[in-house]
Amino acid sequence: MPALLLGSISTVADTSELQRAAFNDAFAAHGLDWRWERDDYRALLAGNGGADRVASYARDRGETVDAAAVHATKSELFQQALGRGGLTARPGVLDAVRATKEAGDPVALVTTTSPENVVALVAGVEGLELADFDLVVDSSVVEQSKPDPAPYEHALRTLGVDAADAVAVEDNVGGVASATAAGVRVLAFPNANTAGHDFGGAPVVERLDPAALQA
Repeated sequence: MPALLLGSISTVADTSELQRAAFNDAFAAHGLDWRWERDDYRALLAGNGGADRVASYARDRGETVDAAAVHATKSELFQQALGRGGLTARPGVLDAVRATKEAGDPVALVTTTSPENVVALVAGVEGLELADFDLVVDSSVVEQSKPDPAPYEHALRTLGVDAADAVAVEDNVGGVASATAAGVRVLAFPNANTAGHDFGGAPVVERLDPAALQA
Protein backbone atom coordinates (compact mmCIF):
# COMPACT_ATOMS: atom_id res chain seq x y z
CA MET A 1 0.00 0.00 0.00
CA PRO A 2 1.19 3.56 -0.62
CA ALA A 3 1.22 6.11 2.18
CA LEU A 4 -2.27 7.59 2.48
CA LEU A 5 -2.36 11.39 2.63
CA LEU A 6 -5.86 12.66 3.33
CA GLY A 7 -5.92 16.22 2.15
CA SER A 8 -8.61 18.04 4.11
CA ILE A 9 -11.10 17.51 6.88
CA SER A 10 -13.86 17.11 4.30
CA THR A 11 -12.07 14.11 2.83
CA VAL A 12 -12.69 12.47 6.20
CA ALA A 13 -16.26 13.62 6.86
CA ASP A 14 -18.25 15.90 4.57
CA THR A 15 -18.39 19.09 6.61
CA SER A 16 -18.95 21.42 3.66
CA GLU A 17 -22.49 22.41 4.55
CA LEU A 18 -21.56 22.87 8.21
CA GLN A 19 -18.83 25.23 7.03
CA ARG A 20 -21.22 27.21 4.85
CA ALA A 21 -23.69 27.56 7.73
CA ALA A 22 -20.88 28.72 10.02
CA PHE A 23 -19.84 31.38 7.50
CA ASN A 24 -23.40 32.68 7.26
CA ASP A 25 -23.79 32.76 11.04
CA ALA A 26 -20.45 34.59 11.32
CA PHE A 27 -21.62 37.19 8.80
CA ALA A 28 -24.72 37.82 10.90
CA ALA A 29 -22.63 38.05 14.08
CA HIS A 30 -20.50 40.76 12.45
CA GLY A 31 -23.51 42.73 11.20
CA LEU A 32 -22.97 41.86 7.55
CA ASP A 33 -26.00 41.45 5.30
CA TRP A 34 -24.28 38.65 3.40
CA ARG A 35 -25.54 35.16 2.83
CA TRP A 36 -23.72 32.52 0.83
CA GLU A 37 -26.19 30.24 -0.90
CA ARG A 38 -24.97 26.88 -2.12
CA ASP A 39 -24.29 28.09 -5.66
CA ASP A 40 -22.27 31.02 -4.27
CA TYR A 41 -20.30 28.75 -1.99
CA ARG A 42 -19.59 26.18 -4.69
CA ALA A 43 -18.03 28.90 -6.84
CA LEU A 44 -15.98 30.26 -3.92
CA LEU A 45 -14.59 26.81 -3.15
CA ALA A 46 -12.61 26.93 -6.39
CA GLY A 47 -10.08 28.88 -4.29
CA ASN A 48 -8.46 28.01 -0.96
CA GLY A 49 -8.49 29.77 2.38
CA GLY A 50 -11.59 30.89 4.27
CA ALA A 51 -10.26 34.31 5.28
CA ASP A 52 -9.14 34.91 1.69
CA ARG A 53 -12.64 34.05 0.45
CA VAL A 54 -14.17 36.58 2.86
CA ALA A 55 -11.70 39.28 1.83
CA SER A 56 -12.21 38.62 -1.88
CA TYR A 57 -15.99 38.65 -1.49
CA ALA A 58 -15.81 41.98 0.34
CA ARG A 59 -13.62 43.49 -2.39
CA ASP A 60 -16.03 42.33 -5.07
CA ARG A 61 -18.84 44.12 -3.20
CA GLY A 62 -16.78 47.25 -2.63
CA GLU A 63 -16.88 46.75 1.13
CA THR A 64 -14.20 46.78 3.81
CA VAL A 65 -14.34 44.10 6.49
CA ASP A 66 -11.97 42.54 9.00
CA ALA A 67 -11.75 39.22 7.15
CA ALA A 68 -9.54 37.64 9.82
CA ALA A 69 -12.05 38.48 12.56
CA VAL A 70 -14.98 37.18 10.53
CA HIS A 71 -13.11 33.99 9.79
CA ALA A 72 -12.16 33.56 13.45
CA THR A 73 -15.84 33.75 14.40
CA LYS A 74 -16.67 31.29 11.64
CA SER A 75 -14.04 28.87 12.96
CA GLU A 76 -15.44 29.09 16.49
CA LEU A 77 -18.97 28.40 15.26
CA PHE A 78 -17.76 25.56 13.06
CA GLN A 79 -15.94 23.92 15.95
CA GLN A 80 -19.10 24.18 18.03
CA ALA A 81 -21.01 22.42 15.26
CA LEU A 82 -18.37 19.69 15.06
CA GLY A 83 -18.50 19.33 18.83
CA ARG A 84 -22.14 18.32 18.66
CA GLY A 85 -20.90 15.07 17.08
CA GLY A 86 -22.94 12.82 14.87
CA LEU A 87 -20.46 13.01 11.99
CA THR A 88 -20.07 10.01 9.73
CA ALA A 89 -16.84 9.16 7.96
CA ARG A 90 -17.14 9.38 4.21
CA PRO A 91 -17.61 6.14 2.26
CA GLY A 92 -14.56 3.90 2.45
CA VAL A 93 -12.40 6.24 4.53
CA LEU A 94 -12.20 4.09 7.65
CA ASP A 95 -11.54 0.98 5.53
CA ALA A 96 -8.78 2.78 3.62
CA VAL A 97 -7.15 4.01 6.84
CA ARG A 98 -7.34 0.53 8.35
CA ALA A 99 -5.98 -1.20 5.24
CA THR A 100 -3.06 1.22 4.96
CA LYS A 101 -2.06 0.80 8.58
CA GLU A 102 -2.41 -3.00 8.44
CA ALA A 103 -0.01 -2.94 5.49
CA GLY A 104 2.49 -1.07 7.67
CA ASP A 105 2.27 2.18 5.72
CA PRO A 106 1.66 5.64 7.18
CA VAL A 107 -1.56 7.63 7.19
CA ALA A 108 -1.44 11.43 7.39
CA LEU A 109 -3.89 14.29 7.38
CA VAL A 110 -2.39 17.03 5.23
CA THR A 111 -4.54 20.12 5.63
CA THR A 112 -4.07 23.83 6.19
CA THR A 113 -7.02 24.25 8.52
CA SER A 114 -6.44 25.02 12.20
CA PRO A 115 -5.35 22.37 14.71
CA GLU A 116 -8.51 23.14 16.68
CA ASN A 117 -10.65 22.20 13.66
CA VAL A 118 -8.74 18.94 13.29
CA VAL A 119 -9.25 17.98 16.94
CA ALA A 120 -12.95 18.87 16.79
CA LEU A 121 -13.44 16.89 13.59
CA VAL A 122 -11.78 13.72 14.84
CA ALA A 123 -13.68 13.89 18.12
CA GLY A 124 -16.95 14.10 16.19
CA VAL A 125 -16.37 11.17 13.81
CA GLU A 126 -17.29 7.78 15.19
CA GLY A 127 -14.59 5.17 14.67
CA LEU A 128 -11.73 7.64 14.22
CA GLU A 129 -9.01 8.80 16.60
CA LEU A 130 -6.10 11.19 16.30
CA ALA A 131 -3.85 8.21 16.96
CA ASP A 132 -4.95 6.79 13.59
CA PHE A 133 -2.80 9.46 11.93
CA ASP A 134 0.95 9.09 11.89
CA LEU A 135 1.18 12.79 11.05
CA VAL A 136 -1.12 15.80 11.04
CA VAL A 137 -0.11 18.81 8.98
CA ASP A 138 -2.20 21.88 9.82
CA SER A 139 -1.94 25.67 9.75
CA SER A 140 0.40 25.65 12.75
CA VAL A 141 2.92 23.49 10.90
CA VAL A 142 3.38 25.18 7.52
CA GLU A 143 3.05 28.85 6.60
CA GLN A 144 2.16 28.34 2.95
CA SER A 145 -1.39 27.32 2.16
CA LYS A 146 -2.56 25.15 -0.70
CA PRO A 147 -2.30 25.24 -3.71
CA ASP A 148 1.35 25.68 -2.71
CA PRO A 149 3.00 22.23 -2.49
CA ALA A 150 4.57 23.01 0.91
CA PRO A 151 2.06 21.02 3.02
CA TYR A 152 2.68 17.86 1.00
CA GLU A 153 6.42 18.41 0.80
CA HIS A 154 6.52 18.73 4.58
CA ALA A 155 4.49 15.54 5.00
CA LEU A 156 6.75 13.56 2.68
CA ARG A 157 9.91 14.79 4.42
CA THR A 158 8.57 14.09 7.88
CA LEU A 159 7.27 10.64 7.03
CA GLY A 160 10.40 9.79 5.06
CA VAL A 161 8.29 8.75 2.08
CA ASP A 162 9.02 9.35 -1.59
CA ALA A 163 6.28 11.07 -3.58
CA ALA A 164 6.04 7.99 -5.80
CA ASP A 165 5.15 5.90 -2.75
CA ALA A 166 2.20 8.05 -1.64
CA VAL A 167 -1.32 8.84 -2.77
CA ALA A 168 -3.20 11.99 -1.82
CA VAL A 169 -6.96 12.26 -1.51
CA GLU A 170 -8.36 15.76 -2.05
CA ASP A 171 -11.84 17.25 -2.24
CA ASN A 172 -11.05 20.61 -3.82
CA VAL A 173 -9.18 22.07 -6.79
CA GLY A 174 -6.49 23.82 -4.75
CA GLY A 175 -5.72 20.65 -2.84
CA VAL A 176 -5.35 18.64 -6.04
CA ALA A 177 -2.98 21.30 -7.39
CA SER A 178 -0.93 21.21 -4.18
CA ALA A 179 -0.47 17.44 -4.23
CA THR A 180 0.26 17.40 -7.95
CA ALA A 181 2.92 20.11 -7.58
CA ALA A 182 4.58 17.97 -4.90
CA GLY A 183 4.69 15.05 -7.33
CA VAL A 184 2.11 13.00 -5.44
CA ARG A 185 -0.51 10.93 -7.26
CA VAL A 186 -3.91 12.28 -6.27
CA LEU A 187 -7.48 11.04 -6.22
CA ALA A 188 -10.23 13.66 -6.32
CA PHE A 189 -12.90 12.85 -3.72
CA PRO A 190 -15.38 15.73 -4.13
CA ASN A 191 -17.61 16.79 -1.27
CA ALA A 192 -21.23 17.87 -1.64
CA ASN A 193 -20.21 21.36 -2.73
CA THR A 194 -17.21 20.60 -4.95
CA ALA A 195 -18.83 17.89 -7.05
CA GLY A 196 -18.65 19.02 -10.65
CA HIS A 197 -15.47 21.07 -10.22
CA ASP A 198 -12.68 20.61 -12.74
CA PHE A 199 -9.98 18.55 -11.04
CA GLY A 200 -7.56 18.82 -13.92
CA GLY A 201 -7.58 15.20 -14.97
CA ALA A 202 -7.22 13.67 -11.51
CA PRO A 203 -9.33 10.50 -11.20
CA VAL A 204 -12.60 11.23 -9.42
CA VAL A 205 -13.91 8.69 -6.91
CA GLU A 206 -17.15 8.55 -4.94
CA ARG A 207 -15.85 6.01 -2.45
CA LEU A 208 -12.36 5.58 -1.05
CA ASP A 209 -11.82 1.96 -2.04
CA PRO A 210 -8.49 0.63 -0.68
CA ALA A 211 -7.92 -1.04 -4.05
CA ALA A 212 -8.01 2.36 -5.79
CA LEU A 213 -5.12 3.54 -3.61
CA GLN A 214 -2.86 0.94 -5.19
CA ALA A 215 -3.81 1.60 -8.82
